[in-house]
Amino acid sequence: MGVMLFQKKKAEKKKLEKKEYDSVNEKPVLRCSICNGEQVAGFKDKRTGKFHEVMFVRNQQDLQEFMDMYGLSEVSKEY
Repeated sequence: MGVMLFQKKKAEKKKLEKKEYDSVNEKPVLRCSICNGEQVAGFKDKRTGKFHEVMFVRNQQDLQEFMDMYGLSEVSKEY
């Protein structure tokens, strides 16, 4: 039986694609779980309160990527 060797590829910097959101009807939100600490970034409809998930946030770098992607300076937290 042969042994397979796996090589990790070096993480390449992702070319960040700028995206837009409806700033009139939606607000950027970071949903945080009190129980397990999970965080999900997305947008909440101001009228209906419905949350649209965009990405899972594991660390500060993920949050910064979300903010850069949509050109945000701040994101409110909801528990």
